[in-house]
Amino acid sequence: MTIHQPNPIDVHVGGRVKMRRLMLGMSQETLGEHLGVSFQQIQKYEKGRNRIGASRLQHIARVLAVPVSFFFEDAPGSGPAVVPRFAPADRLDVAIAKAAQDLSPTAKKAVLAVIAGFRAEASRNVAHAS
Repeated sequence: MTIHQPNPIDVHVGGRVKMRRLMLGMSQETLGEHLGVSFQQIQKYEKGRNRIGASRLQHIARVLAVPVSFFFEDAPGSGPAVVPRFAPADRLDVAIAKAAQDLSPTAKKAVLAVIAGFRAEASRNVAHAS
């Protein structure tokens, strides 16, 4: 018996659906209600276990207010290797990104400066501990 491995593109697209859903603060249940499917089906889409058909992907894009191309950005095999624009590690990363999206460019620069300061301090502390 062979174990089916999800296609890397399906996993990537599902991960982007999850990322955008979390950025909007939307539950799997709510997304499922908009699409007429169960939250378990949304889980399968997000993990890449079930493929998302073209019409369903277009519907998801409308609900999540992004172009369909959003789900394919930085997809494996989509061209030369590029650094992802944003790959949140957890819900806190998503919360930070969500909080920052409505800030003015000046405020965003100030927030980045504060974060850079924290990172520099953390690097100094690591260097001193070694």
